[in-house]
Amino acid sequence: MRIHASVAALREARAPVGRVAFVPTMGNLHDGHIALVRAACQHADTVIASVFVNRLQFGQGEDFDKYPRTFEADCEKLAAAGADHLFAPDEAQMYPQPQRYCVEPDPEHASILEGAFRPGHFRGVATVVLKLFNIVRPDIAIFGKKDYQQVMVLKNMVRELALPIEIIALDTIRAADGLAQSSRNGYLSAEERAEAPRLYQQLSAVAEAVRNGAHDFTRLETVALAELERHGWKPDYLTVRRRADLQTPKEPGEPLVTLAAARLGTTRLIDNVEI
Repeated sequence: MRIHASVAALREARAPVGRVAFVPTMGNLHDGHIALVRAACQHADTVIASVFVNRLQFGQGEDFDKYPRTFEADCEKLAAAGADHLFAPDEAQMYPQPQRYCVEPDPEHASILEGAFRPGHFRGVATVVLKLFNIVRPDIAIFGKKDYQQVMVLKNMVRELALPIEIIALDTIRAADGLAQSSRNGYLSAEERAEAPRLYQQLSAVAEAVRNGAHDFTRLETVALAELERHGWKPDYLTVRRRADLQTPKEPGEPLVTLAAARLGTTRLIDNVEI
């Protein structure tokens, strides 16, 4: 695997490599990231991954400075998974001057759920991903469904800006007890790690109830939130939404997803289950 620290070096390496699949990450890689890289190998001649902790998507008081940086271990994992190139820029490469031009996602999509609790987050995500797309020029980009709202925002960006890129979203990779793989799982204490699968369990219970014909989504959400709170969680939301745009369901038979974000101790976890 070749590692490139500059935009110019990456572009030079990119030129003659055929069909390209791209896996953007912020590093501190886990099995979920590696599954994306392995899937990318099945879709293209060349796989390019990136590691860049993007300051633009962190809000005030969030964990940008303490976000785990594990570059050497990440390189080993990416090479073993089949990545051909790693783009690993520093901030001077990605933002050689202040980023005054930014992608502003539709507020209907970016100010709800995660956007309501992390103002400006999707602006930062969309801006850095568009910039990475322009640098890497992939044919395919692969993301995980754990960040469900992020995938929706990026798919809309690609469609509305007519980018010649196919977005592929892969199912969430989970531990044996159901906990979604996440870089932030490393912040959990042993006791919190044992409790953490409850978020997935409550989402699954809501999803199963809806599949079995329950239509009172508010009641289902209230019961699940109360169960989390009873076990020491501090939920931001747990809700049933339409998959297409994450708005409130209106018509019977619409494809749905239930999503949640909640703090366990000092760690904020997100998850979702498609219905």
